[in-house]
Amino acid sequence: MELVTIDDVKAAADRVREWVVRTPLLPAAWADPERPLWIKPENLQPVGAFKIRGAFNTLARLDDPVRARGVVAYSSGNHAQAVAYAARAYGVPAHIVMPEDTPTVKVEKTRSYGAEVVLCPIGKREEYADALVEKTGAVLVPPFDHPHVIAGQGTTGLEIAHDLPDVEVVLIPISGGGLASGIGTAIRAMCPNARIYGVEPELAADTTEGLAAGHRVNWSVEDRNRTIADGLRSQPSELTFAHLQKVIDGMITVTEDEMREAIRVLAHKSHLVAEPSGATTVAAYLKGAAVPGRTVAVVSGGNINPQMLAEILTA
Repeated sequence: MELVTIDDVKAAADRVREWVVRTPLLPAAWADPERPLWIKPENLQPVGAFKIRGAFNTLARLDDPVRARGVVAYSSGNHAQAVAYAARAYGVPAHIVMPEDTPTVKVEKTRSYGAEVVLCPIGKREEYADALVEKTGAVLVPPFDHPHVIAGQGTTGLEIAHDLPDVEVVLIPISGGGLASGIGTAIRAMCPNARIYGVEPELAADTTEGLAAGHRVNWSVEDRNRTIADGLRSQPSELTFAHLQKVIDGMITVTEDEMREAIRVLAHKSHLVAEPSGATTVAAYLKGAAVPGRTVAVVSGGNINPQMLAEILTA
């Protein structure tokens, strides 16, 4: 299996530069001085999440006649918004399949970018997306299982390496594994002494179990959907799992309450709005689960349901 390389990531950076916000590393003044922390706030992207990087790199790689037929994507929210946003930028149709339990804020945002949203039963996203591809002739843009998507997400890692070349620990949320695969590829190449940790909710820790076992494992949709981190309910593909085996040094799991506390800390102390999926890395930092050192926590997204945010902040 051919894996994404640092050259692929660097080429992706050139393609997406016009569209993607180069998010800064924000020092966390509230962090333990013996474990300095910087936050990589991907929640500040135009669609509120890192997914815009992979979406634009993938659309940019399509030939003009192919791209003109439009794109199809399936997603619980952030990838959906990213593909819809990128399709609007290129002036092509977007058909987005989203599960019925997707937070309303994510569905509405996706529609606001001009996409046609098709809601589907839980666990039927791929099936509905395949039907749309056959019906429309559009191109499928998968949420993580594609080298162009992985390379696009890896541009986050390039920025980390440039801004903090002596980084010692990088914390990355893991769901389907595209973000960690891309960032891990970049950090391995540019900061070879850094340790890379994937972070998952305890209630959706299939990657933790799989990496320990040396092969992918399957958790049921019902089990994975127990977590409030709706962006971390997917499982790695064969492609992303192969990347994760190569670049991940260890896995950390966090509880639902630890994610809630991280959301509160980010809001009150760093003035950042994070969704549960994005807050997992700060939750891992707060529990002291990683080795000490200069740490970057990737806050992958901020598209949280306003009602959930209010409940968490007032708890």
